[in-house]
Amino acid sequence: MATWIDLLDPTPEELHAALPHEIHESALESLGAPPQHEDEPRPRLDGQGEYVFGILLVPVAVPEEDRVYHQEVDLVVTKDRAVTVRKTPERGEPFPIERCKDIVRPDDSPGMVAYRVVDEAIEDFLDLVDTLTDEIEELDDHIEEWTPQQIRRGIADLRHDMLHTRRTLSPTRDAIREVVDGRVDVETDTLFPREVEVAFSTAYDKALRASEGLEYARDLLGGVRDYYLSKIANDQNEVTKRLTMVASLLLVPTFIVGLYGMNFRHIPEITKFGNWGYPWVWFLIIASTLVQLWYFRRKRWL
Repeated sequence: MATWIDLLDPTPEELHAALPHEIHESALESLGAPPQHEDEPRPRLDGQGEYVFGILLVPVAVPEEDRVYHQEVDLVVTKDRAVTVRKTPERGEPFPIERCKDIVRPDDSPGMVAYRVVDEAIEDFLDLVDTLTDEIEELDDHIEEWTPQQIRRGIADLRHDMLHTRRTLSPTRDAIREVVDGRVDVETDTLFPREVEVAFSTAYDKALRASEGLEYARDLLGGVRDYYLSKIANDQNEVTKRLTMVASLLLVPTFIVGLYGMNFRHIPEITKFGNWGYPWVWFLIIASTLVQLWYFRRKRWL
């Protein structure tokens, strides 16, 4: 039975007591470093001769706040022990290791314990992809109701979350593939035997599904963005059409008023109709306006 030691935000003394003596200083620095926020460490599973050092970033979605943060879980796997170091992120909760403890078997080797942790991390990637897809569908359903500010903000936030998730999912998938292919530079017959590599292949399949789901979500978001842009263009065309019709309705009356406002001595309508010249001008204005309105309705522009 393997020894599994789990540490949450450990002190340097706790790290030295739990880790093997042959661990490198660079690994110790990574394990003792605080959780990163702007420049997260790159996920990996590196063989260091007598042990494997790994870094996992597990995504967590907070739909109520429209944000995604990452939980860091570090791994050290030797022949007789597996050590997990969890770090509490800012504005978030640490990775719930109890999920892994519930599925670890008494006869699991340290390499198999590492697989259990990695597999649960990939499950969180799948859950995140489902959450992002649901948010994109919600945005698509309300695109006719929400304000332009809400839609633009939603598209920008989802795009940022997907790009951030892609930057962590791709190296995680590649690290798992190295274990499956036996390319981790360790004593694979003891740390990662064949049965562990086969188990990691299951996690790799899930990572592929998560990558494909993320690309599908990206295509969905691109479709929502294209529809929103076309909607903006159509709305602008409608506004332009209405303004053009208003200008056209005012054009003929303006011409009539300008025509009869010229300073000529002999204007037939004045001399012929006498006191009816003013009502005649109003009749022309109203009649021309009604004819234009009838024409616009016939063309379905109104």
